[in-house]
Amino acid sequence: MPKHSLANPPLSVLIVSYNTRAMTLSAIRTLRLHTRTPIRVLVWDNASTDGSAEAITAAFPDIHLVRSPSNIGFARANNRLAEFARTPWILLLNPDTELRTDAVDQLLSFAKTHPRHGIYGGRTIFADAHLNPGSAWMRITGWSSLCAALGLSTLLRHTTLFNPEGIGGWARNTMREVDIVQGSFLLIRRAIWRDLGGFREHYFMYGEEADLCLRAIARGYRPLITPNAEIVHHAGAASPDRGDRQILLSRARATLIRDHWNVRHHDFGIGCMVTGSLVRRLAYGTLGQMAPARFATRARAAAAVWHARREWRRGYGRGTTPLAPVAGTLDAAADADPEVSHRPMAIPGRSIPR
Repeated sequence: MPKHSLANPPLSVLIVSYNTRAMTLSAIRTLRLHTRTPIRVLVWDNASTDGSAEAITAAFPDIHLVRSPSNIGFARANNRLAEFARTPWILLLNPDTELRTDAVDQLLSFAKTHPRHGIYGGRTIFADAHLNPGSAWMRITGWSSLCAALGLSTLLRHTTLFNPEGIGGWARNTMREVDIVQGSFLLIRRAIWRDLGGFREHYFMYGEEADLCLRAIARGYRPLITPNAEIVHHAGAASPDRGDRQILLSRARATLIRDHWNVRHHDFGIGCMVTGSLVRRLAYGTLGQMAPARFATRARAAAAVWHARREWRRGYGRGTTPLAPVAGTLDAAADADPEVSHRPMAIPGRSIPR
């Protein structure tokens, strides 16, 4: 049986829960079952109404659980949880994930073997064992925006040329440097997290890990994926409504463009998004009429995104890094880990384009 109660564990696992009671319980249970590394599990419940907090406390009384009186979003919740982390490493883990192997052990070992990359992720699959490609992405560029607007990244999703953000054609079965590690399974050294200021809190939901990774790259780090750390990710369980979810994703994408592109290129990037929304509205609207059983849900989602374009195109608004440690919750001594150095890699020319 794995041990989880050592006085000084190397890793804190942060889980933000929102109305995912059964999945959160499964995530914690499988995490403990398949992880031999001593860990500390920290859970933030974002004012769930399905009894999540009560169920977690009953099933795992030793877990540090924070009950929020309101839904403060994914970014802010993780920042608050990170204030309680006193370990050298932090792992962000979605509540809609489950472990079937020793993925956490593998990921931590991999990170210690490649210490200067800073941020690490693994391979995600769906429950039926098919690849879930969302574990890693490349940054938004002018070319990728144009491909998305014209539908090429969907029609030709298996090619890297026309689906550069999704790294089409890569089965996540090799070690690879990427621009973005998805926040559902993201390992980072706590010293780097604090140096970056954690998540920027104007990202309410989605996009926060992309922003974090891009800021890390600007400081010389290079996020790295290993196929040896594999988990199941039931993507979208925390926000199941496709229309609402797509609106949040669009708003996050617009925020990334405004935060990381030169201001002279904002109109092009946002314009591509609006064009793509119209293309999907027309395409899925037509397909929804021809084959409603197959495309009705996508047609409704595309229509919702199109009608909300004036809202999401503004993004979440420019924000500042909010991480202000709570007195007494941080252990500065835990930043030091004699095993490895966490200095960034020197990568000429690998900075955020302006």
